Amino acid sequence: MKPGRIGRPKDRKDKKTMTTDSNRSPEHNRVELDPPKSTQPKNEQAAPPETRSAQRADDGEIQEGIIDLINKVAIGSGASDYDEKLVRELITAGLKLIPDGRDTGELKLMTATMKELRYAYRVFGEYPEPHKVTIFGSARTPEDHPDYLAAVEFSKLMAQAGWMAITGAGDGIMKAGHEGPGRESSFGVAIRLPFETSANTVIAGDEKLINFRYFFTRKLMFLSQAEAVVCFPGGFGTLDECFEALTLIQTGKASIVPVVFVDGDAQSDEHGSYWDGWIHYTKTQLESRGWISEEDNHLFYHAKNPQDAADHVMNFYSVYHSSRYVRDELSIRVKKVLTDDQIKILNDEFSVLVKTGDIHMSAALPGEKDHLDLPRVVFTHTRYKFGLVRALIDRINSFADA
Repeated sequence: MKPGRIGRPKDRKDKKTMTTDSNRSPEHNRVELDPPKSTQPKNEQAAPPETRSAQRADDGEIQEGIIDLINKVAIGSGASDYDEKLVRELITAGLKLIPDGRDTGELKLMTATMKELRYAYRVFGEYPEPHKVTIFGSARTPEDHPDYLAAVEFSKLMAQAGWMAITGAGDGIMKAGHEGPGRESSFGVAIRLPFETSANTVIAGDEKLINFRYFFTRKLMFLSQAEAVVCFPGGFGTLDECFEALTLIQTGKASIVPVVFVDGDAQSDEHGSYWDGWIHYTKTQLESRGWISEEDNHLFYHAKNPQDAADHVMNFYSVYHSSRYVRDELSIRVKKVLTDDQIKILNDEFSVLVKTGDIHMSAALPGEKDHLDLPRVVFTHTRYKFGLVRALIDRINSFADA
């Protein structure tokens, strides 16, 4: 990434060329690892029967009208890079709400959700090139608190490495996460609350400030746009965000990214740091009861300080690039071809992840469209033990200097 281009919007031509850059992966974590082919239930009997009407939204005549409408809008706007089938399904789902008889409140929720997501994706879509880190933490942290100062230092380090910061746009840690990189390299993902009526002074009024009505759409953008998640101490909201990130990765519903915990003062009292206490809780109350597995501890990292946190994020992408599923195969894109001995190590240490066959090097699989020049580490995944998949990625990164 060239200096001076951080936070600068790209035109459409630039965005298209980004997909061929093997050193970046802006899209790999924006797509669910294994997206469903359809939102329709596999067993139609499991869903309540649709209300019969004179003409159904998926009738041929209606569908032809929808296709005609899509084509008119596409021609009028000059759009060419879109999936007509998915747009048609989106419109069809909206039309089905008419015979469903949804009430005004439900329609408002669905309408606002769609508007929020469309606008948010549009804003983020103007900045495809820089890597992005999401920063969570308390809105109540004073500006002279060690946690605040640590968040400023961490976000500044990431900006110096070419990353942009995403925070909740409020005060406390959120403001600190913007203060480090500055306005140009920051996104604000704000929530409308009666007691938080304005964004922090760093991001207020910026084109990259996005206001959300709903927490669930806001959290989707936090996690779908991030290539790393870094958590500072906070309250219920912070813990909710951190647990959601871990849950989505643990269950394979989001791509694996570094989740890092940072304290401003690691030895704040006789009980240790905030995150020491959290880890103690997960060990004694969750893992000991069998409610999480031992390998789930690989999903997060407790950093010693802001520099250690930044180094951990950078090291995660030293050899590893991105990953996706192609049917039953997990295709891990890497920045170098691993040796036969290194592949043997992966098979010896992580065979439990393999459903059939073995772990092996491969070119891009049929059906892959992105980063075709990168080599792959490929295997048929069992689709569980994602903590061990994270450990596998760490092992791959350990070969950086080998």
